[in-house]
Formats: sequence, structure tokens, C-alpha cells
Amino acid sequence: MIRAALALLVSLCAFLLAPAQANAHALQPGYLELQALGGDDFRAFWRRPDVQGAPMAIDARLPENCTLRSGPAPQFDGEGWVTQWITACPGGLADGEIFIEGLANTRTDVLVRYEIEAGQGEAQRLTASEPGFTVPRAPGPGEILASYFGLGIEHILEGLDHLLFVFALLLLIRDRWRLLGAVTAFTVAHSVTLAAAALGWLIVPGPPVEAIIALSIMFLAAEVLKSGDGQARLSERFPWLVSFGFGLLHGLGFGSALLEIGLPQSEIWLALLAFNLGVEAGQILFIAVVLAAGWLLARVLPALLDKATTLGATLATAVTYAVGGIAAYWFVERVMAF
Repeated sequence: MIRAALALLVSLCAFLLAPAQANAHALQPGYLELQALGGDDFRAFWRRPDVQGAPMAIDARLPENCTLRSGPAPQFDGEGWVTQWITACPGGLADGEIFIEGLANTRTDVLVRYEIEAGQGEAQRLTASEPGFTVPRAPGPGEILASYFGLGIEHILEGLDHLLFVFALLLLIRDRWRLLGAVTAFTVAHSVTLAAAALGWLIVPGPPVEAIIALSIMFLAAEVLKSGDGQARLSERFPWLVSFGFGLLHGLGFGSALLEIGLPQSEIWLALLAFNLGVEAGQILFIAVVLAAGWLLARVLPALLDKATTLGATLATAVTYAVGGIAAYWFVERVMAF
């Protein structure tokens, strides 16, 4: 009954994640970096997303004590509109406001990475509802833990490709203990490569990793379709092995995102641990919501589910094709973007 409820739930999600709107990273966020050069000088790097051949109508404004609060006209670099400049901010950035003009009129966000002192990077995510912030003084361990934990949760919940992979595991593995083993193996694997990539120990180009992540979802979808042929497949006999292998790849994706955000030099390991715990919390939250929704549907709509169960094979096949189709769309799109 619960599996039938899950199938109904996912069929609804499949419509919401139609390929025309299913780009896991449909619009790249803006990116502002302020690198301390020593003394009062900072190098500003500002990237705006491309919107139909022109820069998005947003602009960065540095604190009022900076001599150049905005940069020169941007240039297109093939992905976005970039400008760089050197500015002097007497007294530093602390207690100054960084504001993104026009962000309140958009549906994108801007990642701000700044250095209060050379080599001590911090990060802040700005959105339409919060287009600016006051630069705090050097954060303490508690602030770092809370900030990076929240970033980890946001990253996993906004990464539809990672969530779709986890959901495919839920569809494939019916035994709860095998499912627990597979999810644990996935966690261990992506924790290892997340740390290696974020610390710069393992450098892998991002686009191929993103394409293989989409391919991993296609693989699981194919395994789900073949699971009823009477032969125990590798993914069913050793699900932890499959999830561990693909978890290494997904960890590279998490690590590259954390590398862009940056790690505070004074608390690298604390920030890394907090981000990883945030990813895990988001993953567990997603699994709990899916299972709870399936259980609730099985209790609230038993008549509908009885009818759905009689059509279970057809419904499960349709849902699996939807999952694989979305992943195939992502794969082709990401390969073409190499």
C-alpha cells in the first residue's frame, strides 16, 4: 500500500519536474568576490547571469567607505557577464553593507564571498527577500557551525538531481535494511569526496561530474525497470556497492559547490563538518518526507490506493520512465555544455 502511495506521489512530482522546466541548475546565481590584498585594498570580482544576451539587471554595491563601490562595464565570458576592479576600503569591510541593486525584482540569488583579512574567506547568500547584508566581524565557531550547516541543507534541497538519485534508491530497494545500508554507503562515499574536493586535494572538472550524476539517475531508473524480470541484478544484490560508487561522484558535486563558497581558514574542519552534516540533514529530511507522504496517502486514501495497486505495474513503469527521462534531459544538456 505504501509503495502504491509513493508511486502516486511521484507521478505528481514527475509532472512538476517536466523536462521543459527540469533543469536542476536552470539559472546560474550571481557571484561577488572580494579578495583582501593587504592594507585597505580589495580586488572585486562580480559575475552577473546572462539573460538573452545581456547582463541581468542587477548590480553590486560595496560598503560606503570603499572608494569604488561598483565596477566598470561588464564583459561576456561565455557564461556570464564579468567585471573586476581594485578598490580601497579604509577600515576594512567589517560593519559595512554589501547590497545587490535590483535583486529584489528577480527570482535568482547571489553568492557573496568576502575576506575580512587575506586568506580568511566567508560566504553569504543573498536573495530577492534579503538583497543586502552588513559584513560581520570575524565569526565565532557557533556562527560558522550554523552558517555552513544551513548552506549544506540548502544545497541538497535545491539540488534536484541529488534528490532524484536518492528517490530512485527508494524505488529500487524494497527491503528496509538494504535501503539503510545503501543510504549509509552513499553518505560515507560522498562525505569522503566532498572533503577532498572542498580542500582542493582532488580537482575534477565540474561539467563532466554533473553529467555523470545525471547518468547515475538514468542507471538506477533502468535498474528499477528491469527489477521484475526474475533475476537479481547487481544493484539489488549489492545496493551498497552501487550507491557507494555513485556517492563518490555526487560528493564531488557537493565539494565543488563548497569550494565556490569558500572555507574560513581559521575553522576549515568545523565548516566542512557543518556543511556535510547539513547535507545529511537535508537528505534525511527528504527521505522522511517522501516515506511519510506515502504512509499518509495509504491511510487517508485507501480506496484510491486499492485501485492504484491494481494498476501498480503500469503506474510504476510510467513513474520510472519519467525519472529516467528527466535525468536523460539533464545528461544531454550537460554534455552539450562541455
